[in-house]
Amino acid sequence: MTAALEVRDLHYRIGELQLLSGIHLTLEPGEFMVVIGRNGAGKSTLFKHLTGELPCQRGELRVFGAPLGSSSKAELAQRRAVLPQTTNLQFAYEALEVVMLGRLPHQQRRPESREDVRIARACMERVGLKGYEGRNYLTLSGGEQQRVHLARALAQIHEDVGSRLMLLDEPTSSLDVAHQHKALRLVKELTGEGVAALLILHDLNLVAQYADKVLVLADHQAIACGPPHAVMTRDILSRAFGYPMTTLPHPWLDCPIIVSGERPAGALLEQHP
Repeated sequence: MTAALEVRDLHYRIGELQLLSGIHLTLEPGEFMVVIGRNGAGKSTLFKHLTGELPCQRGELRVFGAPLGSSSKAELAQRRAVLPQTTNLQFAYEALEVVMLGRLPHQQRRPESREDVRIARACMERVGLKGYEGRNYLTLSGGEQQRVHLARALAQIHEDVGSRLMLLDEPTSSLDVAHQHKALRLVKELTGEGVAALLILHDLNLVAQYADKVLVLADHQAIACGPPHAVMTRDILSRAFGYPMTTLPHPWLDCPIIVSGERPAGALLEQHP
């Protein structure tokens, strides 16, 4: 099976400043990967390389088995959706019109169809926005706007045209707790349908609960990559974030709970390695 995304020995520097050093990752179809690390660790720089916003100075990036940039942007957009951390949209579009933007890559040789509208409506319902189709986008809350763009990304890769990929930068940043879990459960459902998903997240407990694989960045390089139990340990997380971390067993899920800060003297806590 061809990997949805491959990064081999990726390096990037600006002058004397090394921003990425020797990054390797492989994302398979149906896999949910999260990139974590402190501010300035290299997450955004890596994300911009994966989306093609930054050129590859040294190393190799492959999407669906082909070098990034070797296929047409229109073809790639039908199979890969990118959701940046912020999307500046200043026009008073209706919410459905924003979601319909995700259907544009599929309209290169045909006009907009009723099926496009049906797909967009279905994607809005899937993110919990049924009934919002005619709402003015600019009047929505930040969390509602974020869900509109998540629906747009779903509409973009709706067709089953082979392997599909989603790249999501902080997709839960404006959401309340309930909608954070709903959004990540939705991504989990999509990976169950064969979509490969790579996310950047800051909430380590959400990462531990939902990710199949975690890439830990520190000082512009990867210091660990693997399942949450293997890499979200006290030592690795404390090193990555430069702050004391403790890992505890979740009371009912098969994942660790991450607690930050120094343990008070005399506190008795069962710890993972």
